[in-house]
Amino acid sequence: MAKKSVWSDNRFWQRSAGWVTGFAAMLLIWLTFDTIPQIMLGTDADLQQGVTKRVPGPTVINYKITYEMDTKRGHEIPVIGEKEKFFGRDDYSEEEAAGLLHLGKLGSQTKNCMNCHTLLGNGAYYAPDLTKAWLDPAWGPNGPMQAMTGKNTKEEAMAEFLQFPSQYPTHARMMPNLGITPEEAKGLVAFLKHMSSIDTNGFPRNFGKIEGAVHGK
Repeated sequence: MAKKSVWSDNRFWQRSAGWVTGFAAMLLIWLTFDTIPQIMLGTDADLQQGVTKRVPGPTVINYKITYEMDTKRGHEIPVIGEKEKFFGRDDYSEEEAAGLLHLGKLGSQTKNCMNCHTLLGNGAYYAPDLTKAWLDPAWGPNGPMQAMTGKNTKEEAMAEFLQFPSQYPTHARMMPNLGITPEEAKGLVAFLKHMSSIDTNGFPRNFGKIEGAVHGK
């Protein structure tokens, strides 16, 4: 009888498929448990102690956020600095901040922001990516939006624009009026600020090349 090649042996391929499937399943389980701690929401205690989390706690809205180059990783990362006023306060409790973020997240869902925008890699590309919108220098003290809206702070300018976008034609694809209330706008801005503090491994790519985006200047 002619010797059968192992490459044509069905049992060899069945066993190989079993081993590969088993290994892949174990790897997936390990990656899941390795990822969970990295994506868990941080706490106010972490921020007060200077502990860096990929997803900072809600009270990060009490702090200044910049975007700085990490030479080891080869891209920019969010850096949480000193206290910074947000709608006139820098002492939001964990409960208050979490409530604002929850309101903003619900607002982004009910207003279907992802129909036009991208949030953390999800959504559409019809309108600007909002993942790092808080860090966009257009909203900064030297950007056009504060002057255009007549507001003195970044958060007030963003909230004003969200409530009355048709009054500020900033883009060829104008944002429609969505009936956003002042409180909803405040929650949405808090949500955007928190989202900008999340370490997204340099996503969206090339955002740091926007003039003024790096170091929050």
